[in-house]
Amino acid sequence: MYQLLNLINNLENVLGKTVGVESISLRISNNPKFDFQINNLVKLQNHKHIKDIESSFSKIIDDEALIKSFEITDTYFINLEIDIEKFSNSFYKIKKYIKVRHPKTVLLDYGGPNIGKPLHVGHLRSLNIGRSLYRIYSLAGHSVISDIHIGDWGMPIAQIITYIEEKQIDIKNINIDDLEKIYPEASKLYLKDDEFKDLAQANNKRLNENNSKILKKWKKLKNISVKSIKETLEALNHRFDLWMGESDVNHLIPEMIEKLESEGKISLDDGAYISNLVSEPKILITKSDGSYLYLTTDLATVLNRLKQNKIDKTLYIVDKRQNLHFEQLIKSLNYFNFGDEEYHHIAFGTINDSNGNPYKTREGDAKKLINLFKETSLQIKKINSDLDDGTNKLLANTVLTFSDLKTNRMTDYKFDLNKFTNTSGKTGIYVQYAFVRAKKLLNGSSINTRKINLNIADLDESDLSLIRGMIKFEYYFNLALENNEPHHLADYLYELSNLFNSMYQNQNILENKKETVKFNKLKISEFFISYSALLMECLGIEPVEKM
Repeated sequence: MYQLLNLINNLENVLGKTVGVESISLRISNNPKFDFQINNLVKLQNHKHIKDIESSFSKIIDDEALIKSFEITDTYFINLEIDIEKFSNSFYKIKKYIKVRHPKTVLLDYGGPNIGKPLHVGHLRSLNIGRSLYRIYSLAGHSVISDIHIGDWGMPIAQIITYIEEKQIDIKNINIDDLEKIYPEASKLYLKDDEFKDLAQANNKRLNENNSKILKKWKKLKNISVKSIKETLEALNHRFDLWMGESDVNHLIPEMIEKLESEGKISLDDGAYISNLVSEPKILITKSDGSYLYLTTDLATVLNRLKQNKIDKTLYIVDKRQNLHFEQLIKSLNYFNFGDEEYHHIAFGTINDSNGNPYKTREGDAKKLINLFKETSLQIKKINSDLDDGTNKLLANTVLTFSDLKTNRMTDYKFDLNKFTNTSGKTGIYVQYAFVRAKKLLNGSSINTRKINLNIADLDESDLSLIRGMIKFEYYFNLALENNEPHHLADYLYELSNLFNSMYQNQNILENKKETVKFNKLKISEFFISYSALLMECLGIEPVEKM
């Protein structure tokens, strides 16, 4: 919390001197009469100095300008009520208050797609979570870099090239749909056909030796894939700062291995390099045939990034099925002394169909992400055929983003297009509708809401509920930032949308004869628009102007 930071510091100072408690945490109060809650005294209720602590708390809180009232319960929960009038003066400064004191450089690694395959539904969560964290960290004041990190090197590429050569396919006429079919066929042949396997291994060796003939084919395949990926990303409004791939670091690996071996960090074991770090299972750095693993490339990628930028924190946004890989990677980075940067695996669950199985086409193939976008656009068009193409696109992306981010990232969820495009319930369409309604209300008024001050005496219960809801912004923003969990902000956006609709419904605000009541609601609506738009920005959603 940033506006309440002084209060927290004062309370921490008192507890630190009295009983050695170093940190205070604010939570949303369980009591609807209050805004925040402090639980730190619960475990100290039998302490011999508890009454001294209580009196010290009381004095600090009494002196704190933002606190209107407080309550210390029998079990030493402290409930705090924020002074709405004083707090409302800072609503326009919300972007200032969410800035961190010590900004860092944060890199987001999306563990991106392999060339030879289009983006599929399995990539959606990485894209959405990554974009949201990019926005959240940026708004907090951090310098953020995103890298799609393409899988564009190694044996899978060699297998595709070998298949094209053996089947005598004209590479000049190949498109992404062709590659999508070739990729699994080549993988199957590699596993069951020894002759094909030998040819693929030979091509992989030529690739690593920068054979001009093989490189020319590789570049063609990569260009086809990247073009397809960029088209899909453009449709779904995703951008990346870096388009680095495994090919960019492959040349660094021999020197890296040589250095690690000379330092005694790795050693040869039956032809394979393994880490000397005691670990179960053992951490393989290379295979026995000398080929590289994802871990090898990821280690080299870190070295390359550190040469290019001073990076304080790296977030790997990859699904939870890769937990072991990133556990080994982070252990290795620490053991190999690759700098003192932070590394975190931002794991997430899968998107499933209505039966709880991984979301695929009827034919059993991975569903293309661009096709899911088109189906969503078509569904929205069926619901409202009057929407222009631009608005339809924004709403389709809203559906695909909000339905994803409203779920705790560690949880699997079922994709239900009919449910997610509903105008009621916890959907992206619902929160967009609340935003449009508020904008329409303000546009229908000739009043300059910037010059209005809230009249506290004439606030009704629905007004107070929405204002007190908006007071929680910093809390939920910080919760999402500290835990890398965008779902807190999606939940919060839905909560605010509900509170706005409760204030709005069954009232003709613009025709209210009591000016102070009308002005209050217009002012609060202005706040809601600002906060709703900021929350959408955090989530990677663009507000629409009409529906």
